[in-house]
Amino acid sequence: MIVRRPRIDELSGLSDLCFRSKAVWGYDQTFLEACRGELSFGQHDLEETHVAVAEQNGGILGVVQVKVSSGEAELLKLFIEPHALRKGTGRVLFAWAAEVSRRKGASRMVIEADPDAAPFYSRLGARTAGGAPSGSIPSRLLPRLTFDL
Repeated sequence: MIVRRPRIDELSGLSDLCFRSKAVWGYDQTFLEACRGELSFGQHDLEETHVAVAEQNGGILGVVQVKVSSGEAELLKLFIEPHALRKGTGRVLFAWAAEVSRRKGASRMVIEADPDAAPFYSRLGARTAGGAPSGSIPSRLLPRLTFDL
């Protein structure tokens, strides 16, 4: 598996990957469509944040996006192709995000996780730090976690 920067022409496919990955949790189509904006990538993401893909045998298995500012990192996206779940891809991409964040001067990473994904981050050492409002669904509260870098 290699971790690399995505190409602009891959952004649409990465958005689709995020959508497929989110659907694994059993959300209905209405919910998923409400999240589409947050699940999508644009060219500005490559310019304003740090994005990487995990690739194996020419196929993309997952994507991660992190934003670093003022000594703090925010994990914006970490999505894995459904067929690649529970095979180590998420751990590899999380480690990449943590390393980039450290190099850019962050001392912690904040994660606003899907409720079903929060246990994954906890297993990696993230701690619960309250809740955060969803950017897509009004009145929905997401688990907020922090990870010391």
